[in-house]
Amino acid sequence: MFTLKMGWSALFGGLLLIAIIASKAVWQPDWPVARYDALFIFAVALQALFLIFRLESWAEARVILLFHLTGTAMELFKTHAGSWSYPEAALFRIAGVPLFSGFMYASVGSFMARAIRNFDTRFLPYPPFWVTVLLAVAIYVNFFAHHFLPDIRWFLFAATVLVYGRTWIWFRPRGWYRMPLVLAACLSSLFLWIAENVGTRTGTWLYAGQTEAQLVSLSKVGSWYLLLFVSFVTVSIAAPRAIIGARRPDEVPASPIAEPHRQG
Repeated sequence: MFTLKMGWSALFGGLLLIAIIASKAVWQPDWPVARYDALFIFAVALQALFLIFRLESWAEARVILLFHLTGTAMELFKTHAGSWSYPEAALFRIAGVPLFSGFMYASVGSFMARAIRNFDTRFLPYPPFWVTVLLAVAIYVNFFAHHFLPDIRWFLFAATVLVYGRTWIWFRPRGWYRMPLVLAACLSSLFLWIAENVGTRTGTWLYAGQTEAQLVSLSKVGSWYLLLFVSFVTVSIAAPRAIIGARRPDEVPASPIAEPHRQG
């Protein structure tokens, strides 16, 4: 049940990765539509279908829009700074950044929002919300500022443990389980690093000095780890009940369909 719910929660990102792989396998340079543009059209259509069939709520979609905006802003800056590039042509692009790239960030938001709902997730004990916002802002700003100022990511790594070290994720595949939030972020960053390797192996984007045959640097695991805390705070706007006034599952009456409480 856990695997099924995780796969269902990651549906948007999974379909986008499949589209990236499939388009790389079949696309021809003389086709009238560029591959990046086809990926953008596919992602827009997919997002529309998620809303039409109520796989995502409008509240979740509005928050996921923030992922587009913050992600695209980072893409514009990082590509201009030469951190990575998109080697193919596209009509739907801004300053060298194809617009489908925003959906890659949105897929992370989609997964988080859907997983919180599908697993009836609670985050306990949750730090003061204003502290989490300040940390998220500091992390996001450092992704830009380290090009001009000293990189403080090691301080930020320590800050995530200090702020979230006591927080557990309570989730329910069938019975209740829990996991430290920091550990969940570490594991999630590894999966995102694997997904990034799909993108670079297909030549969809490449880091500076990287070829399609090379793995993405393991240092990007740390980057994703930090970015996940920005993502988490963003998604928490759409799911405030998971953090505000949430109670331990063993402190509330069990629902008729709930399995006995378990910890793991």
